Amino acid sequence: MYYNDDTVIYFDGNFMKAKDTGTNLYGQSLHYGYSVFEGIKSYSTAHGTRIFKAKEHYERLKRSAELMHIPFDYSADQLTELTYELLELNGFTDAYIRPLVTCSPNMSLSKGKESYLSLLAWEWSNGYLADKMKIMTSGFQRPNPKAFKVEAKVGGHYVNSILACQDAKDKGYDEALVLDENGNVAESSGANVFYEKDGTLFTPAKGSILPGITRQTVFEICDELNIPVKETFFKPEEMRGADAAFFCGTAAEIVALDSLDDVPFTKQWKDTASEKVQQAYSKLVRVLSL
Repeated sequence: MYYNDDTVIYFDGNFMKAKDTGTNLYGQSLHYGYSVFEGIKSYSTAHGTRIFKAKEHYERLKRSAELMHIPFDYSADQLTELTYELLELNGFTDAYIRPLVTCSPNMSLSKGKESYLSLLAWEWSNGYLADKMKIMTSGFQRPNPKAFKVEAKVGGHYVNSILACQDAKDKGYDEALVLDENGNVAESSGANVFYEKDGTLFTPAKGSILPGITRQTVFEICDELNIPVKETFFKPEEMRGADAAFFCGTAAEIVALDSLDDVPFTKQWKDTASEKVQQAYSKLVRVLSL
């Protein structure tokens, strides 16, 4: 799915074949999850291949590295230019892009001394999730913000996501809804969440969530469409049986939810404000990206 013998990646200053790269077995990134990354998408648009919100993603990558004390001196403009070159070398238009910043060999529990940038991409024309997902409230909590820099997109944080997501799948659901340490809704294993009631959208306030770039785009769309949206803390019981709900993220885009803990959302998706947001997002990234 991800690469073949001809796939080109960028690693530590050079473009090379993916099959020719290796992994350093003595790095903190492998042993401790001490790495930062991004998930970015490019789209075929009327203006050619365009990366959606490249600047925002790469500024967040830089911020994640800073929060984790990982040295990283690329600019957002440099990263964007390299990414377009990577897409061109591979002949990709609709693609998923994975920048990854790893650290030099170091088995101690100390900050990184050097970092290596990898840029990977593969063809991906739709999200990894499907509409009308059945989700469950997870028994796994989102990492405590006093224990981690939860606003950073860190490799090690996603062990929590794997556990929550796989537990939900093992129980017959499509995804997990993860709570914070106070029992408030936080996010899914890898996406932000909104629910709709009486024409207003509600989404968890910052604190324990990764405030996604797609989440911010939803705010911008709601402003354009005059759809009220509120950031607030709420329990899963407040979300169950609401009019509608969706997950959102770069890979997922806008994904309608069918039910939470076997309680269906009550409105037909086509009759909701959430559906208008989904359609506007799809148009924005595929038609109007510049």
